[in-house]
Amino acid sequence: MTLIVFILVLVALIVVHEFGHFVVAKLSGMRVDEFGIGYPPRAWGFKRGETEYTLNWLPFGGFVKIFGEDMEEKLPGAAPTTGDPRSFSSRPRILQALVLVAGITMNLLLAYVLITATLMMGTPRALEADEIAGATDVSVAVAGVLPGSPAALAGLTAGDYIKSAQVGEKTWSGTDTEAFTALVAGDTTGEPIAITIVRGEEEKVLMATPTGGIIAADPERKALGVQLGVVGVVPVSLLEAPVQGAIFTWEITKATAIALVGFFASVFTLSADLSQVSGPVGIAGAVGQASSNGLAALLSITALISINLALINILPIPALDGGRLLFVAIEAVTRKPIKPIVANAVNTVGFGFLILLMVVVTASDIFKLF
Repeated sequence: MTLIVFILVLVALIVVHEFGHFVVAKLSGMRVDEFGIGYPPRAWGFKRGETEYTLNWLPFGGFVKIFGEDMEEKLPGAAPTTGDPRSFSSRPRILQALVLVAGITMNLLLAYVLITATLMMGTPRALEADEIAGATDVSVAVAGVLPGSPAALAGLTAGDYIKSAQVGEKTWSGTDTEAFTALVAGDTTGEPIAITIVRGEEEKVLMATPTGGIIAADPERKALGVQLGVVGVVPVSLLEAPVQGAIFTWEITKATAIALVGFFASVFTLSADLSQVSGPVGIAGAVGQASSNGLAALLSITALISINLALINILPIPALDGGRLLFVAIEAVTRKPIKPIVANAVNTVGFGFLILLMVVVTASDIFKLF
C-alpha cells in the first residue's frame, strides 16, 4: 500500500510540474507534440489538434514534448527545428524562460493549495493554553527527554503521547500537564510511576522513578527529566487559511532553500551529511507513514515534497530546468545559440552527477533502514 501511495504522489507532483510547461508552451505559441502520464511504452492515447495525450505503462511521472526543445533534435541528421517559428528554440528567450519556470511555479502553487487545505482540515500541532478548549484530539506529547534522566532510562522518547500515569493510589489522565508534574513531584513513596504511552500504533506501559537533582533551580524537587507539550487539532477558518497558507508556504520554501544550498555546497566539499537527506526509499517511507496518519498528514508531506521538487529543479544544474534556464540566459546575453554538442555534453555530465547522487542517497536510505 505504501508503494502505491508513493507512486500516486510522485505521479501527481510530476504531472502538475509538466502541466505547467504544457500550458505556458501552448500560450506561448509553441507546438506541443505530446503530453504523457507515465513513461513509454504507450498503453493508450488520443490526439486532439496537434497534440497527442498518452497514458503510458511506466507509472513514475509524466512528460511534455515541446517541438524543438530537446538538443537531440538539433544534432546533424535530425529534422531542422530552428526554422520553424513554433519550435521552442525559435521563440523569444523570455518565452523559453517562462516555459521552463512554469513547472517550478506549478509545484509551488500546488504546495500552497495543499498547505491551505490542511490548515482548513486541521493538523496536529502544539497548542497554547487558550487554544486547548477549542481544539480536538487533544493529548499530551513528549517534546523532549533529558539524557540520562529517569524518563530516558524508562524508555520515553520525543514524540510519545502520554495517556495516563499512576503511582500507588494516585492517578492522572487528561491534558493538564501541571497536574502530571504535581503527581511526579508528590511521589514521596519512592515507587516507580506507571506511565501509559502511545507510540505509533502501539500502547505500552513504562516504569519511571522520579529523582531529585533534575531541575537545576529546584534540586530538591523530584522530576523525571521530560518536557511535555499539549498538542491538538485546530482548524483554520476559510478566510484565514489562504493567508496562513501563503505564510507557511513561504517560510517552508525559504527554510528548504537554505538547507538545499547548504547540502549541495557540502557535496562539492565532500562534507555532506547524508543522514539529513532522503532519497526515493526514505521519501516512500515518509509518505507511507504520513498516509497512515490521515489525509491531512499525507497532504502536508506531499506539499513538502512538491516544494523540494520545485527548488531542486531551479538549481543551475545541467539536465534540470534550472540548468536549461541558465543556457537560455547565456544565449540571451551572448545572442548566440549554444552549440548542441556542447549543451548535450554538459547535460550528460549533469545527469551523471544527479544519478550518482541519487544512488548514494538511496544507499544511505537503505543503510538507515537496517
